[in-house]
Amino acid sequence: MKRLNLTYWIVTALFSAFMIFSSYGGLTLMPEAVAMLHDHLGYPLYFIQLISWAKVVGAIAILLPMVPARVKEWAYFGFFIDLAVAMISFIAVGDPVVGTLPMLLFIAVLVWAYWLLHKRLATRAI
Repeated sequence: MKRLNLTYWIVTALFSAFMIFSSYGGLTLMPEAVAMLHDHLGYPLYFIQLISWAKVVGAIAILLPMVPARVKEWAYFGFFIDLAVAMISFIAVGDPVVGTLPMLLFIAVLVWAYWLLHKRLATRAI
């Protein structure tokens, strides 16, 4: 149980840190983020900020222990949609598929964190 908790918190904290870090450029509309998300992918500026705020709120939701499991599940689902749509968006504008493959690493970490959450919840119920 101790090892499961430690693994859960490390994986979840790293994934949350990545999501918060990746949202910073969108929140502040940094020129690099605007060039990639607005100019290259065609996302409107308000959508870039909206998605960035959603990522921060989702990261906080999966980190706080008092947040109900159902809310955490929706946060994980939102992260999956964010990462999958990012891959599809890059492919849709003609970027090589190989360039989107690193996104699969983040999806794998997301799935791992989600699996660990459910494993923790199952061991607590016993």
